[in-house]
Amino acid sequence: MTGKEFRAAPVKSPITLADLDKIDIRVGTIVTVEDVSGSDKLVRLKVDFGDHRRSILAGMKPERADLTSIEGTQSLFVVNLAPRKMMDEISEGMLFDIGYADDVQPVMAIPESTVPNGTRAG
Repeated sequence: MTGKEFRAAPVKSPITLADLDKIDIRVGTIVTVEDVSGSDKLVRLKVDFGDHRRSILAGMKPERADLTSIEGTQSLFVVNLAPRKMMDEISEGMLFDIGYADDVQPVMAIPESTVPNGTRAG
């Protein structure tokens, strides 16, 4: 966060449960974290979702001194976003983090205890 006091953003417009049900958020284990060459922010996360693995790019390079410290950590990921090309690589999902949108030092959304990879949130 910047040097100012935190103020919560206004609550967004209401959505229906059907809208929320469109977002597929699942638990995955970060197997490896690799540098994306040429990028000041991006890293490549290899994530195990139980029945498959994906490569997900995340702009978390400036957030941690030792990115390998999150290897083996379970976190939440949005898995039904259309693949997106970034820095000539394809990202197959999105890390679900907390704080980035509010200019707060981002943290990962992690389950309070271990659950099977691929478990859905919601």
